[in-house]
Amino acid sequence: MPNAKYAAYKAANPYFNLVRHALGNLVEGKHFFDILTDDTIYEVLYDLGWPRVIRGRAALMDAFRGYVDIVELQSAGNLVVNTADDGAVVVIEYEVHGTVLATGTKYDNRFCSIIHLHNRKIAHWRDYMDSHAAWSALTPHAR
Repeated sequence: MPNAKYAAYKAANPYFNLVRHALGNLVEGKHFFDILTDDTIYEVLYDLGWPRVIRGRAALMDAFRGYVDIVELQSAGNLVVNTADDGAVVVIEYEVHGTVLATGTKYDNRFCSIIHLHNRKIAHWRDYMDSHAAWSALTPHAR
């Protein structure tokens, strides 16, 4: 979903679009960044260069700015969506496929994300991924 406001993040559009699709009518807003609360918490349970906890929509946008400078996604798929707590909690499983820009190395990864919604926005995101796949793609000597 093209949006000039978020053009700088184009390299992550497959991910953003997958998340937006997964949450459907449980949230309001067209783009991933529009469906976050201003004080959202984005937690990653791995240590590969991102802060373990990112607090706030603006800080998350800054983090994604760094991500799209490193990785360009070509696709995201194999989506599985499960809801709990009357739709207040959504668990999504998915894959992303892309390229590490500096090396041309293929980047293929799997994720499981637990999303807590509040007032039809993402209030908390907890992310699990295949850390070895990311490390292998991002570390030249790992291949």
